[in-house]
Amino acid sequence: MSQAEHKKRFSDSVPDDMPKVVSHALAEDVGDGDLTARLVATHATAQATVIVQEDAVICGRPWFDEVFRQLEPGINIEWLATEGDTAEAEQTICCLAGPTRSLLTGERSALNFLQTLSATATAARRYADAVKGTDCQILDTRKTVPGLRSAQKYAVACGGARNHRLGLYDAILIKENHITAAGSVAAAIAQARATSDLPVQIEVENLDQLDEALAAAADSLLLDNFSDALLKEAVDKTRGSGAKTVLEASGGYKIEQLKATAETGVDFISCGALTKNLRAVDFSMRLILTKP
Repeated sequence: MSQAEHKKRFSDSVPDDMPKVVSHALAEDVGDGDLTARLVATHATAQATVIVQEDAVICGRPWFDEVFRQLEPGINIEWLATEGDTAEAEQTICCLAGPTRSLLTGERSALNFLQTLSATATAARRYADAVKGTDCQILDTRKTVPGLRSAQKYAVACGGARNHRLGLYDAILIKENHITAAGSVAAAIAQARATSDLPVQIEVENLDQLDEALAAAADSLLLDNFSDALLKEAVDKTRGSGAKTVLEASGGYKIEQLKATAETGVDFISCGALTKNLRAVDFSMRLILTKP
């Protein structure tokens, strides 16, 4: 698989399913009505500020905006931070004004999107920064929060890392169990070629499998749990063969390992931690009543 084919599988534009995802989140939280918000007069209005409590890459503005658009289109939102900006602790990132009931009802859902997607973007930025100065790029995986696949892919791109395949339907990645089912590396690649015109990526776990995959002309190799020494050997062997095969390292890398792994010459390092090992970024919304 070429660099161009691998580049940003899922673009950094807002996913088409964003309104539907927001609608589901509101249905989950609000149900048939916000019982506590009914304590507030229907005509009451308020202003609110959203503050980030720690340094973070801001991500999730479209989802945040959509929450309030679906609840009350008249709510005004003024953003003080751009998507992808690095914000500092205690920084005000947006101001809202509108009906108090709707501000209260939408608060949690809106902040949930913001805290999760900002966490993903912040992790992506840290991992991407860790390999700066090399030709290697960080990729995400399918290890995402169920229902938030496209949103987290967007956040990864927002943070500066790259997207791998979106799902099982848009790329071929032959893994260990597929190889077992097919009978061999070569047989799995041959079957993939017979059923699809898409580039073929295959996971290999040792140099013998790498040799077999190169002989079968795989487009991309996923080098699973290779040591850095073995990765360097795999890179030298692949480049020495004249093959233009893309090499991707995988194996639960910690951030402090990434630079050394990138310097082996692999094209990509895939990291499930970008989307699954999340600690939500802390945001708070503070309300000021303007009309009781």
